[in-house]
Amino acid sequence: MPRFILCADDFALSEAISGAILDLLSRRRVSATSAMTNSDNWLVAAPRLKEVAGHADIGVHLNLTCGASLSIMSRLAPTGELPTLGRILRRVLARRLPIAEIADEFRRQIDAFARGLGREPDFIDGHQHVHAFPGVREALFSALDGLGLARRVYVRDPADSAGAIAARRLSAGKALFVARLARGFEPALHKRGIACNRGFAGFTPFRARRDYAADFPLFLRAAGDCHLVMCHPGLADGSRERQDPAGATRPKEHAFLAGEAFPALLAKSKSALARFRDLPR
Repeated sequence: MPRFILCADDFALSEAISGAILDLLSRRRVSATSAMTNSDNWLVAAPRLKEVAGHADIGVHLNLTCGASLSIMSRLAPTGELPTLGRILRRVLARRLPIAEIADEFRRQIDAFARGLGREPDFIDGHQHVHAFPGVREALFSALDGLGLARRVYVRDPADSAGAIAARRLSAGKALFVARLARGFEPALHKRGIACNRGFAGFTPFRARRDYAADFPLFLRAAGDCHLVMCHPGLADGSRERQDPAGATRPKEHAFLAGEAFPALLAKSKSALARFRDLPR
């Protein structure tokens, strides 16, 4: 039976998002979630996460593009507010990233996870996939080495092959763009003895009119043998919707994953959710 990790991103970004993910974890409809530990909501939501963490991978959603930094970042975030993705991309392309500053921020976000849950994360990934970008990945490696986590966590590789992306026929441009920026990330992880997924899907256009139930089977096409699918569930939250690119579609994702259509799809496709430890290394 083909198995895959289904990871709900953005835990602690808001109460509405945390509530939806906690609901899915309690129903065992996702097998992983990654937390934004620089969010004010993190220390509030973390104790509730402990109650459902025993049957899922819990990780850190490293963040450089949303909210406030936990460290003093005089070059990247001099006001304390993290930059937009566009600004990060410009710095990546110009090779003008303050790597030591980013590494310190990453260490603080991982430390905040440990304070909230009382343990190390199972894995590391990144909001808007920045952790895999050139320059940022060097900061990630420095942070993991400094914390002694390099061989004790797995790290999300947000890239997949062009053929697999084409087979899914959904947000291919976005997926190819991320794959291009993440080129060389997987070999760099392997060189350092850091485990990672093989196969990645879940890119969507975040359009309110799309049918997420119809889109989801596409994520399972051309799946890798250690396949990881990201999702972005949430409950309705009109106060944040305009600031959240996925705000309009989060309730649709939650409704599908929490309903009966999702286990029916898994049964029809002869697929099953899994934790990373249960998949081929």
